[in-house]
Amino acid sequence: MDVQRGSRGGDRDEATMIASILAGETQLYHELIRPHERSVYMMALSYMKNEADAEDVAQEAFLKAFRALANFRAEAKFGTWLISITLNEARNRLRRKAAVPMESLDVPDDEPGAVSPALLRDWREVPSEALERGEVRSLIASAVEALPEIYRCVFVLRDMEEMSVNETAEALSLSVPAVKVRLHRARMMLQKQLAPQLRAVVPAEKKRRWFPW
Repeated sequence: MDVQRGSRGGDRDEATMIASILAGETQLYHELIRPHERSVYMMALSYMKNEADAEDVAQEAFLKAFRALANFRAEAKFGTWLISITLNEARNRLRRKAAVPMESLDVPDDEPGAVSPALLRDWREVPSEALERGEVRSLIASAVEALPEIYRCVFVLRDMEEMSVNETAEALSLSVPAVKVRLHRARMMLQKQLAPQLRAVVPAEKKRRWFPW
């Protein structure tokens, strides 16, 4: 799947494009979804854990969005609506396959055993040369994959796809405070898991940079 990151909203106004599509200019649909292809695919991949299934979920989500376009509420953001459809499609597919136990997104945010902040160097800062190593990318991908669903979804949308807190909350049907709490805990979980491993490949005296997330 040729996923790409684009400016949200694209070159044309989404509301205008949606109105034109509903009026019969269906060829505009690809232009409408193009800026959202990466975020939809990444969310699907965070659930399905392999590229083929993620592509299937993304394609089905785009198809369902097209079929339901007349039901889209103009006051909502098209991108967050797409993410909601993608989440539902991924969860339904996993339930049908019975591949993994599903976790509730309604778990309270004050559950016992939550990871607290640790006095560790920020796990998101690594030298350019280390970031380019496949081993580091693999460590990060595996750590994100291992996050519980309630934290992984928030992390993918906020830190990887750079959605705003409000957009993330809308896409996941969460409150803004819940998004902030879960994002913080996701970062702390990743920090706790990755910091010891990254220390082995990231000399402290080297120049550091933020991950491009």
